[in-house]
Formats: sequence, C-alpha cells, structure tokens
Amino acid sequence: MTPPASTTFAVVTGGGTSGHVLPALAIAEALVASGHPRDTIHYVGTQRGVETRMLPPTGFPHTFLDVVGLQRSFSRRNLAFLPKLFSAVRAAKALLRELQPAVVVNVGGYGSFPATWAARRLKVPYVVVSYDLRPGLVSKLMARRAAACAVAFEGSALPHAELTGAPVRDELVQMHRTQARHEARAALELPDDRFVVGVVCGSLGASAVNAAVAGAVEQLADRADLAVYHVVGDRFLGDAAPTRDGSHGILYRVIGYEERMPQLYAAADLMVTRAGASTIAELATVGAPALVVPWPGAAENHQVDNAKVLSTQGAAVLVEQHDLTVERLVAEIQRFQSSPDELATLAARAHAAGAMHRSGRLAALVERVAAA
Repeated sequence: MTPPASTTFAVVTGGGTSGHVLPALAIAEALVASGHPRDTIHYVGTQRGVETRMLPPTGFPHTFLDVVGLQRSFSRRNLAFLPKLFSAVRAAKALLRELQPAVVVNVGGYGSFPATWAARRLKVPYVVVSYDLRPGLVSKLMARRAAACAVAFEGSALPHAELTGAPVRDELVQMHRTQARHEARAALELPDDRFVVGVVCGSLGASAVNAAVAGAVEQLADRADLAVYHVVGDRFLGDAAPTRDGSHGILYRVIGYEERMPQLYAAADLMVTRAGASTIAELATVGAPALVVPWPGAAENHQVDNAKVLSTQGAAVLVEQHDLTVERLVAEIQRFQSSPDELATLAARAHAAGAMHRSGRLAALVERVAAA
C-alpha cells in the first residue's frame, strides 16, 4: 500500500534564544510568502527556550523537545546532556517519520541538533543556515552531509556554501523606517518630538550594558529632548533603574522583553545592541544606525567579527564592552543627536549592507533542495 503524501513541506529547527528563534520564524514566514500553507511548516525547538512563548501566537505547528545545551564550564546540567540528547533524537525521528517533510532547515544552536540528526539518519535532505561570520558548532557538525549550506557572508568555510544573506523577517525586509516612524512611536507610546535611543541586548539582556545605560540616563536626566527605551531582559527587571516619565527631563522607559522589535527599529533614532548575527542582519536590513557592543563571552569572541561586518563599512559604531563607559555612551548619544547628517549617513550605509538579506535567495534555496 502506498503511504499517504506528506502534508508537511518543511521542518525548521533551532531554538533556545531569540537569536535562533527569530531567524527560524523568518524562514518559515518566507516559505509562507512563497506559497506554502502555514500549517505545512513545522517548527522544532526546545522546551526551555524562548520559543515556548514566541511560537504559539504565530500559528505554525510546533514541537518542543526536552534537550539542553552542553555547558562550557563544569555544571550539574551536563550530567543530563547525553540522556536528554538521545531521547530527543528518538522523539525527532518519530516526528519526522510522521510528518515526512520534503526538507529540514537547521538554523543552528543545540536545539537544532536532534531534528537535523534525525533527518540525516532518515535520509531527509536538509539545509544548514549559518548567519554568523564564524559558524557555530552544530552548523559545522551538520554541514558536511547537508544538501546545501546557506551563508550570510562571502568566503564561508562550510562545504556546499551558497551566499543567500541571513534570514530576516518579512516585516523588516519590507520596512521603510522613516515612513513607519510615527506609527511605531505611537505603538510604543513614544513622543514624536524627542531623539529616541533604543537599547536591546537579545532576549536575556546584558548587565554591563544596562549599567552603562542607567548611568547615562542619570547624567542626561535634565534633557527634555531625549527618550531612552530600554529592554533590560526579564532577569534584570527587578534590579533596573527607575523609569522616568519625561515630565521634568529625560523620558526613560524600562521593560523586560520586547516582542515588537520592528516597531522599535522604526521608532528609534539610534540603537544600542549586542552583535549577535541575527541582530546585525536586522540592523542592516532595516538600515538602523547603531552602537554595537559585542558580548565578550561569545564563543571565540565571534560577536566582534559580526560587528566588524558593519563597522568596517562605516555602517555601525563598534564599542567593545570594556570601552562602554557611561562617559563614552553619553558622548556617542550627544554626537549623533547633534549631527543628523552623520546619523543619516550611518543609516544609509547600514541599509546598503543589508541588500543581500533582502534578496529572497534563502527561501529559493530551501525550495530547490526540497524539489531535488
């Protein structure tokens, strides 16, 4: 008896942090825009990651596996690593047998390993999507037998590499920041008549950046022409500096997590961010001028390399964390606020650097592999 045709076109897998979940969702949305029904794109992530909050509202079918990452330092969590990994791979193989997808898309991170390994064992073609300048461990492990590797930068060391740009949400690809600004500020309850600084350092936040921003707000407290929209990370919300309503100087808004990143990119005159690959790609895609502060704890310090992709083109300002003093941050904010032409040049160069991310090549590659 011939088995029924699969109703699943693609499984997209990866997760843990927004740096993997957002690119996965960008790929899923791009496939929907290419004509694949939303219910034929299945997301596979982890039970402990931010995807458990982000996926349900999207309407994509999804499965969350009980898998944990391997800690670089000694940790009791490492005792559970292998048992959970083996169990997750078994669950992923059962899922793929049920779904029979035409292709699996790996966006990296420990959460992507079980479904991709299952695809290899079941001979389902898969695509490795690597948007870091230096590919992550799972990407390197899976790349050799991938049908193709979609990369965001020239000269990738991965085999079967094709330059496609990074996965970025269609809402960002289509954005015109200047035209979207008024509506975005209204959505975020920010005034039109202030210079707005948006601060966001991934879904977890960053204590060093938070401290510098709090200090800068204190120094700039009397500035009635300035607003700071600060996403501190849920884990730091209890320790955050107090908000300021702007009635007697600076407007300072503090929140734990922001799901409306497209609105924040449009609303902000200047962004302050980390240098995760997805963040760098999003800044370039929308043409957002930014101070980029790489996380020094990233593997092989790869966030510095990510940041240099923009900074060497004059498309972002790279500030290493040890240089991010309160005085430096205040000086950069005042510099760009007082020089709109310099700010506009930074934005234009960022937008030019994002042309590849807006190209649509990534979805086309996934479809080609699925059809092979």
